[in-house]
Amino acid sequence: MSGKIKYSDEPMMMGDRVKDFLPPPSKLVKRSETVKVTLELTADSLKFFKRQAKLNRVPYQRMLRGLIDAYVQQHEA
Repeated sequence: MSGKIKYSDEPMMMGDRVKDFLPPPSKLVKRSETVKVTLELTADSLKFFKRQAKLNRVPYQRMLRGLIDAYVQQHEA
């Protein structure tokens, strides 16, 4: 841009107030009920998920839960 910006002392008009439509922070993260289970995995599978979880800085259990949830969604339709 060339030239300087010229400001004036003119009064500014306020626009219409917008209703707050965002949910509160407590509702942004949906918490699903979980159930503890015992699951046996191969050593190689567990190493893979732990390695991937470390790279992505998430707990490996959460990663496994996400995988199973995605599988359920795909096959429930």
